[in-house]
Amino acid sequence: MRYAVIGTGGIGGYYGAKLAKSGKEVHFLLRSAYEQVKEHGLQVDSCDGSFCLPHVNAYNNTADMPKADVVLVCLKTTNNYKLSEMLPPLLKDDTVVVMIQNGIGVEQDVERMLPGIQLVAGLAFICTAMTEPGRVNHQCYGSINFGNYSCRDQERFSQLVTDFTVAGIQTGIVEYQEARWRKAVWNMPFNGMTVALNTQTDLLLKTPSTRALIREQMMEVVSTANALGVKGIDESFIDKMIQMTDEMTPYSPSMKLDFDFHRQMEIEYLYTKPIAIAHEAGLRMPKLEMLEAELRFIEENNKGYENS
Repeated sequence: MRYAVIGTGGIGGYYGAKLAKSGKEVHFLLRSAYEQVKEHGLQVDSCDGSFCLPHVNAYNNTADMPKADVVLVCLKTTNNYKLSEMLPPLLKDDTVVVMIQNGIGVEQDVERMLPGIQLVAGLAFICTAMTEPGRVNHQCYGSINFGNYSCRDQERFSQLVTDFTVAGIQTGIVEYQEARWRKAVWNMPFNGMTVALNTQTDLLLKTPSTRALIREQMMEVVSTANALGVKGIDESFIDKMIQMTDEMTPYSPSMKLDFDFHRQMEIEYLYTKPIAIAHEAGLRMPKLEMLEAELRFIEENNKGYENS
């Protein structure tokens, strides 16, 4: 299958490079790193073994890219308004688009934008970032779960999972709603708290008061998901997420990096939409609602960010 990557940052660069290294045809859309990658290739510094792709199919416009069988969308959700123009040049009748993005409600909005599109949710559990143009720093983890939102081609979906597995990526299939809410259990507490307290994940868990608060926030997400009918997420999953984070290299989640580099934060899909979904069902997430309000305040007083 031919792959296209929209958003070649830490996540898109890592997964796209792993697929290319395994022999798949991969085409990368880049922005600021385009010239560097076009001339020098893509370097992946990884805890699982570093490697370089010396020759990369690099582009700075989707209009110049070939149509793809699978498109991996790894943009920040703050840029999703661009997808109505970016995606169509890549699409065939049977193209599957994988939204490897944070948050709740992503697929619904893209479907409204491009009716009939085949969508899969990609939920990455990975610590990675593009630390400089053309260089991906993969610190730890790297697995991905796929949840089928509207993919009608089961054979294509199965091949996607196989290709990621063959590329050396731990890959799972999870029911769509479960996949999205599972990721929210980690994302909603840690992304916002590292920004609000200007810290990293390790210190949040080393300090008893914030460790307890993180757990309570996770419980709000689990309770909301369960009340919405999502199965497969319970308190044992919270224990697993906290243990995983305890063992993680001290880490700044994507929202903290966006804040540090004066970029717009992904508040809408990480907080506003899931909180609104909870409200519509008569549910509340009071601690996370407070965190959302704090993030809105921080962003409003941190204007001057550059969308990227």
